[in-house]
Amino acid sequence: MRVLVTGGAGFIGSHVVDLLVDQGHEVIIADNLSSGLFENVNLKAVFYNVDLRKFASVEEIFERHKPEIVYHLAAQIDLRKSVESPVEDAEINIISTVNLLELCVKFEVKHFIFSSTGGAIYGDTRDMPTREGHKEFPESPYGCAKLSVEKYLNYYNRVYDLKYTCLRYSNVYGPRQNAKGEAGVIAIFLNKMFEGECPVIFGGIQTRDFVYVEDVARANLLALKDFESGVYNVATSVPTDIMGVFSRLNKYFDDKFDPKYEQIKKGEVKASCLSYEKIKERLGWKPLTNFDEGLDKTYCSFLKQRD
Repeated sequence: MRVLVTGGAGFIGSHVVDLLVDQGHEVIIADNLSSGLFENVNLKAVFYNVDLRKFASVEEIFERHKPEIVYHLAAQIDLRKSVESPVEDAEINIISTVNLLELCVKFEVKHFIFSSTGGAIYGDTRDMPTREGHKEFPESPYGCAKLSVEKYLNYYNRVYDLKYTCLRYSNVYGPRQNAKGEAGVIAIFLNKMFEGECPVIFGGIQTRDFVYVEDVARANLLALKDFESGVYNVATSVPTDIMGVFSRLNKYFDDKFDPKYEQIKKGEVKASCLSYEKIKERLGWKPLTNFDEGLDKTYCSFLKQRD
């Protein structure tokens, strides 16, 4: 099939592209390289350096390739930046997506697969692991934007019969994660430690559900089997506190770093842990990589980059 992947040069997107190429699909990538890297681009895919806010440029890609499937992973992923600049976040994460949906309708795309978020949509809840039917309480513009897109997808499905699948990720980590933003605490911690600096722990007692990027990429591939539009958590249902993450990473550096703490940032939830029972039942997905194994792979990938 002809598949368009927005954000296909990014952390998660590049892993999704690799799997799609391995499965024999014709893959087109649209990415402005704002957080992705050209070195992540699969050489068997067609690449366009394009900003999704440029409607005419994106329309040309649809006109040229007529994609049957669209994976939408491109986004402004920095939760803290969304708090500082909610208008810019909405322009990138909502308006650009609506433009993309309009093109999907015009060019008769069969299936739209959206990378959403779990913790940022549900907010703080005592119901953990949190299921998809739980009431949404986003506490940041980033979470609001992702939830808004899900509502737009429901609209486009009801009015234009555009099939969609929303994948609500927990905290994704692994090789190729960009340490420059605020979206990946493990990448940020490792980058600081390799530079000989002690990372700052904001809060520390909050918990997250860390899921390995290759498991997430598999979930995206399995989403092609979603015969009815659905919303699915992609997670491990295992909570890990941030101080515990620091301690585990510190062992790679002979425990030479002493933790530094600052107050938790606005918009961040205190606890997040998601149920993956629905995607396991419907699509046959479950996480295969435990946290210690994933950390080893991630550490080795960061080490290799410095050789």
